[in-house]
Amino acid sequence: MSARTPYEDLIYFVSCALNGVPADSKRAEETDLAALYKAAQRHMLTSLAAAGLESAGVHDEAFTQAKNKAARKAVLLDADKALVLESLEKAGIWYMPLKGSVIKDLYPFTGARQMADCDVLIDASRAEDVRDVMTGLGFEIRGFGTGAHDSYTRPPVSNFEMHRKLFASSAGKKLAAYYADAESRLIPDAEGSFGRHFSDEDLYVYLTAHEYKHYSHSGTGLRSLADNYVLAKAKAGSLDWEYVRKELEKLGISEFEEQARGLALRLFSGGELSEEDRSVLDYVTKSGTYGTVRNGVDNGVRELGGGFWGRVKYFFKRAILPMETVRGGFPLFARYPVLLPFLPFYRVYKSLTGEKKIKSELKALFANKEKKSS
Repeated sequence: MSARTPYEDLIYFVSCALNGVPADSKRAEETDLAALYKAAQRHMLTSLAAAGLESAGVHDEAFTQAKNKAARKAVLLDADKALVLESLEKAGIWYMPLKGSVIKDLYPFTGARQMADCDVLIDASRAEDVRDVMTGLGFEIRGFGTGAHDSYTRPPVSNFEMHRKLFASSAGKKLAAYYADAESRLIPDAEGSFGRHFSDEDLYVYLTAHEYKHYSHSGTGLRSLADNYVLAKAKAGSLDWEYVRKELEKLGISEFEEQARGLALRLFSGGELSEEDRSVLDYVTKSGTYGTVRNGVDNGVRELGGGFWGRVKYFFKRAILPMETVRGGFPLFARYPVLLPFLPFYRVYKSLTGEKKIKSELKALFANKEKKSS
């Protein structure tokens, strides 16, 4: 077996798949497939890794099954997306597909960009009508009126998040304020259509902002860098970069975009990585697709000044929730404000009786050692 790490192998085989280049058969034979599979699953890159291995003549059962499953899910999710969007169109509700449901079409084959759900921005004033549309199509409600999106599910694989806004206040003041009137930036798909889309420039800015939100909070994984790579290859040459940079500067993320785009291009094209690249890559590989609780705590404490008082400030910031969050996640307390002083104690109680995320957050907070994350 090779002395290389599973993540080095993962990046190599994904690079081969993204670029349509056959992988080296000797390297494929030397690869620890079990370790590679585990790393690929953690970053939702199993389908691309499978394609890279196949190009070297390696057809591993676990990878092949994962690739076929991803392709099947993509087809079923696309069919349900078409049905949902057609129904919203008939109901006269404007809508816009988001994130992975847009980026996936830039990938080399069906199922290459693995997805957990389908995200759609909707007219927030019609959220109840959207609920009627979704339930009328046989979707079950997983969450309604909580946070920035409503969640729906339908067997066998379809999960939809219908976003009433692009960023909640918890994502940061700049992001929330910039996208508070997102509708003004949208372009009709065609005359008389209720479908909407961003210009290529605004799409690039939004996807960068979304990536930054995850990166700066709980972290984001290698799939985000793959998204960066395919997006940069497909769109970078035709973008109005003067406009893009101006908007990124408004959001305070122009340096992040430059670093992320540069790293993605170097990483998946075999370029030489700088020390800064390697530091960011280490953070990304340890984060996994959806980040970690520890990253979220570390980054939150650092933003509040770090050290003991940073942890104290973080504790009270998380304990005393804004009313928007209370209304979404704890409607009983929002309905009866007299109960609000007891909400922190209720949340601690929940952490001790099964709310694993809160328990993990408290554990990470009190174990915080000022880890460097970027």
